[in-house]
Amino acid sequence: MFSILSTALLRDTPTMFLVALSFAYFSKALSGSYMKSTITQLERRFDIPSYLIGVIDGSFEMGNLLVIAFVSYFGAKLHRPKIIAVGCVLMSIGTFIIALPHFIIGRYEFETSLRWVVNSTLNPSPCPLGSPADLTQHGCVQTISVVGPVFGYLLGSLCAKIYVDIGFVKMETITITPADARWVGAWWLGYLIAGVITLLSAIPFWFLPRSLPIPDPQGPEECTPEQTRFIKDPPLLKHKYPADENTTFIEMAKDFIPTLRTLLGHPVYLIYLCVTIIQLNSLIGMVTYKPKYIEQHFRQSASKANFLMGVINIPAVALGMFSGGLLMKRLKLNIMGAARFAFGTSLIGYILSLFFFAISCENAKVAGVTLSYNSMDRISYDTHSLFTTCNSDCFCSASDWDPVCGENGITYVSPCLAGCTSSSGSGKNTVFSNCSCVGVAGNFTASTGQCLHKDDCDRMFPYFLALSVITSFIISLGGTPGYMFLIRCIKPQLKSLALGFHALSTRTLAGIPAPIYFGAIIDTTCLKWGQKRCGGIGACRIYNTTAYRIAYLGLTLSLRTISFIICIPGFILLGRQLRKEERNAIHGALANGGTELEALRKEEFVISNSDQSQQTVDNSTARETRL
Repeated sequence: MFSILSTALLRDTPTMFLVALSFAYFSKALSGSYMKSTITQLERRFDIPSYLIGVIDGSFEMGNLLVIAFVSYFGAKLHRPKIIAVGCVLMSIGTFIIALPHFIIGRYEFETSLRWVVNSTLNPSPCPLGSPADLTQHGCVQTISVVGPVFGYLLGSLCAKIYVDIGFVKMETITITPADARWVGAWWLGYLIAGVITLLSAIPFWFLPRSLPIPDPQGPEECTPEQTRFIKDPPLLKHKYPADENTTFIEMAKDFIPTLRTLLGHPVYLIYLCVTIIQLNSLIGMVTYKPKYIEQHFRQSASKANFLMGVINIPAVALGMFSGGLLMKRLKLNIMGAARFAFGTSLIGYILSLFFFAISCENAKVAGVTLSYNSMDRISYDTHSLFTTCNSDCFCSASDWDPVCGENGITYVSPCLAGCTSSSGSGKNTVFSNCSCVGVAGNFTASTGQCLHKDDCDRMFPYFLALSVITSFIISLGGTPGYMFLIRCIKPQLKSLALGFHALSTRTLAGIPAPIYFGAIIDTTCLKWGQKRCGGIGACRIYNTTAYRIAYLGLTLSLRTISFIICIPGFILLGRQLRKEERNAIHGALANGGTELEALRKEEFVISNSDQSQQTVDNSTARETRL
């Protein structure tokens, strides 16, 4: 049975390898995108700021650093399918480890003054009267390759709707909703699912042969115009170390440093590397915090933000990359044309992105944070006090975040700070009464949760989505031409190392640092920090949305501006390189033409001598006949 299976695998190996590799890319992309979809969940669950979440997100790329360049270099000389299988198993184990903290730490306890009271009409007063010392006791107690992110964000949307401790607590005792800034979804569940999928993707590679069958070489007449334009090298290259040759590790390693030095001495490749690193910094930072931007700026739930990323943004990117490949084929672009096309689409997307600054949404009205207790009609970001005469009789904590919505449409940080002295009901249905800060008469009420006031946000949000889809599509149009430019500008024997070093550099200088410094800059726009139970600053509860928008969009577009400036010398050097290659090609053609002409002359000379000899023989024969 095993021999029959092996024979079938060998016969269908190219198809099997393609399917297995596609599945592996899918699982990797799903895991990576799911990590980004859980950012706000992890912030709230572990009470950590955005920059630290950036460290966690960047660590997803750190495992590649020690091996990626060497794998790309030695991969062609070792058993590639088994190397891929080992990588999938390691990724699966790492994904399971990410979910492990959920099972080894206690249940999630969010900040609240509400308690679930069964069969009782006696609710504790939200306005405690007594010594402030009584409040100091708190216990100490993260196109196939494009399809993957679609499912990753959809999985994130699904898990964000499920409460983090589902199955461990009674859901009727939970007094918050997914729209609450304290809500934490079942972030761990998606990691378990992603880990299983990644583990399954490793199985087919264990049964694949070391190398695939080599197809019959194609002649120039069988190649398409795109192949003759971009792949000018012979289809079968003779490697220094063939895959089936027993070469020692030391022999291969000796050639690594000189090869790398040759690669880095290529000026066009270096500029392309710098441009892509800077643009990926912009892209990774933007994508990492885009769901959070949608949540904070347009007051959408984490579940809806992830859902929109999965069904709108990512498909637009996939369609753009596919369309870019079709346009490249239809327009029959050469290497300079591909570079100009990629630059042009990126520039158009950059110009359109400037309109994001105009799509704004008014910040939430929170007394003592975005509003002054003395002036409730105008939002300001001056330093306000949470304490005023209407709540001076209550010994309230300034560090708690347990928002309530007053009848006047203003959100208060807690029932205590709203001056409420009594409550009725339980859980989500709790109603606070006699809230002195809500009204002058002191008989106004407040309900749990923030006031929504989403009218202006709901009007602007569709414009934001439309512009986001258009810019994503246009920018991704240049993805395929840009990748073809990378492949074509390097000599064939350096392509494998060039791609590996490019991946290593982008992960090191973009994938790791971008989420960290983007998160650190976003943290500077926080207006109200949560408090850890063990002391110290926790996760941010509310941001200055105007400052958030300027910092987030400004940093993204500033990085792209720098990349455009670096492109200028890149085009100059590329033009020189192409002209040099053209001259060399002409000289080579002339040299070949001269050689062919000399051979033709020799052939004519030989034929001429042969004719003269034959004529001499004929003349001699004729004379002999006459005699």
